Amino acid sequence: MNVVENIQSIQRSIPEEVTLIAVSKTRTLDEMEVAYQCGIRDFGENKVQELISKYEGFHKDVNWHLIGHLQRNKVKYIAGKVALIHSLDSVRLLREIEKQYQNIDMKARVLIQINIGREESKTGALAEELEEIIQQVGECNHVEVVGLMAIIPRGDEEENRKYFRDMKMIFERLKAENHKNVSMEYLSMGMTGDYQIAIEEGSNMIRIGEGIFGRRIYNNNL
Repeated sequence: MNVVENIQSIQRSIPEEVTLIAVSKTRTLDEMEVAYQCGIRDFGENKVQELISKYEGFHKDVNWHLIGHLQRNKVKYIAGKVALIHSLDSVRLLREIEKQYQNIDMKARVLIQINIGREESKTGALAEELEEIIQQVGECNHVEVVGLMAIIPRGDEEENRKYFRDMKMIFERLKAENHKNVSMEYLSMGMTGDYQIAIEEGSNMIRIGEGIFGRRIYNNNL
């Protein structure tokens, strides 16, 4: 299938309330334009440099999502340009986001990324680190946590469901609690290979790259 058919197929298979993010890392603006013409307005990038270059050259009504690990020294480049930062994973990063958004008198909308599989190779806060991050968010004036994000370990369907359920439990617990500057609007989990299972287990935001654009073509210059 081509990009148009891929998008149409995914859109038919997901509930209306689920936000579809087209993961456009390594993709050209021409490829992204095809997705845009199909009605896609949410695009996800892993690297700040690539996001900024596309931000300058693409449609202005697009919602940009920074879904990759965010280094503190790169926050200033995306401040005010992204609809959602998916990868808040530490108090130190939180303080930098607060600082940079204070400088431009705007409020950052962020998701806390949880390393639900406790994988050393992945970034994200551990579940036991959540309380401190949530507490510090309450001290901020320019950061609002609007949900959670996870990249789960590779596994079979049963293993996938377990991690998605664990995330949903944390999401619902935080939703029931009353924390300043925290609301649970988005549970961002599920990618090309497992998004349908993720939705069944409570995801309302999915990140699809290869399932839309085909296999990735990496450019080491980006």
